Amino acid sequence: MNDETLDETRLRLAAELPNHAAFDGWSATAVNAAADALGVNRDVAQLAFGGSAVAMIDAWFAHIDAAMLAMLTPDALGALKVRARITALVEARLRLIAPHKEALRRALAMLAFPTNAVTSAKLGWRAADVMWRAAGDTATDYNHYTKRAILGSVYAATLTVFLNDESTDHADTRAFLARRIEGIMRFEKAKASFVARSDLAFSPTRFLGRLRYPA
Repeated sequence: MNDETLDETRLRLAAELPNHAAFDGWSATAVNAAADALGVNRDVAQLAFGGSAVAMIDAWFAHIDAAMLAMLTPDALGALKVRARITALVEARLRLIAPHKEALRRALAMLAFPTNAVTSAKLGWRAADVMWRAAGDTATDYNHYTKRAILGSVYAATLTVFLNDESTDHADTRAFLARRIEGIMRFEKAKASFVARSDLAFSPTRFLGRLRYPA
């Protein structure tokens, strides 16, 4: 496709890359194989990722985000409760990744390098943010951050279980996920109850007033 942009080429390659990264790692060799499979010029394919394994992984994860949203439209999620929405979104991601466990294993190993710590955190945050937004979350206060931090940690832990899960239809992973999401919901309920109690709600003005005029 000579008329497509470099970004469009990158997106196409991102879907094909894990098929080759499982064997060749997240490498130039894998990019060449993906390019050959899709009829993309090898030089253009290499340019799309700039020789960066992390850029390849980033693109694949972005592809998973997009594919997950395509699988679970707002109409499909609208009738579900929040807990069921989050569960459905994470399980959709797992279904998309399931054929590429070895590629995922290699990707996580790459992201575990200290030099990739910041990027790894950003990618985890992005995944959690995409899922919460798809679930209908519109929080803009501190809840925005706590929800994504907690879901990000749950998703990371679930991936660890998933990689070693040999149960039928990944039943062990789904059970693990269900327990962790139940924990998120209990936390959110307890947090909402705490904040709703006006005598416990934090007030900057009241706090500063007490510093100036202690009881």
